[in-house]
Amino acid sequence: MGTQQVSAPLRAPSSGIVHINIRLTDGYSIISNRLSQHRDLSLLAIGLGTHIQSLPAGKRIGIKVLAEIFPESEAAIAAGLRELEQHGFLRRTRERVRGGRVATRTESYNHPEAAARRADPTPVREPEPEAEPEREPEAEPVPEEPAPAPRLVPPPTAPKPPPPPLPGPCRPTEALYAAAADLLAGLRRTAPVFVLSEEDVRRLVPGVAAWLERGMRPDAVREALTDDPPVPLRHPAKLLRHRLIALLPPPLSVAAPVIPLQNCEDCDRAFRSPVAGVCRGCGDARAEGAEPFALSA
Repeated sequence: MGTQQVSAPLRAPSSGIVHINIRLTDGYSIISNRLSQHRDLSLLAIGLGTHIQSLPAGKRIGIKVLAEIFPESEAAIAAGLRELEQHGFLRRTRERVRGGRVATRTESYNHPEAAARRADPTPVREPEPEAEPEREPEAEPVPEEPAPAPRLVPPPTAPKPPPPPLPGPCRPTEALYAAAADLLAGLRRTAPVFVLSEEDVRRLVPGVAAWLERGMRPDAVREALTDDPPVPLRHPAKLLRHRLIALLPPPLSVAAPVIPLQNCEDCDRAFRSPVAGVCRGCGDARAEGAEPFALSA
């Protein structure tokens, strides 16, 4: 085995930070000091930018995905992403993909200035002095369009709104709750990262019971709740609660009841009614005191 190489200054400074660096051969990323030592970015934005530049291409980095990984709120993460966009380290555009869907394309820049020069390599030439042209009649001033109103975004310190309530079954039963508890406790058999405590299972049981009551098969519920989790998954119960609320299927439509056929006690004709008796015609005849209508033999 090779010996790890430790790099330290020959003469440690009398104050300030001392770097004890071990040479890395894997699991590392190269981050530009333009980002890590930026004087106009907040520490939150620098941390987000460092995390994004360490991710492989194609990795999802939406606000909700990042909020599932880190303890900061969605509002704080959104503010940090806007800082990175304002200083050129991040660019997000909306593009139409297959199937008519609209997806967000995110580009991360480790050197915004160099990227801008590469996008427009034409050097800027100073205009040569020209003879003063003849003065043309002044055009009528065009009224300026009003600037769009700024979008109001709550500050990172603003309190988060309460989360939506967890759904529950309309007709709860012990058997339905027991099936939901078994499904939650067994998630780790097929998805090992979804390890839940007994308290987590107790809190999430009503949501799973609501899915089962709406006709969802247990294997379909299990696949919908555990599909494509973020890596690493730090809060499995929090992710399950979000998906139970956001992906709740609609209830099945109830078929109209079929009214059975009855035979009239007077005329023996068939008519639809939930109870046995006479048809409408014989009922009217009885009310008027007339003889009931009888079918000929």
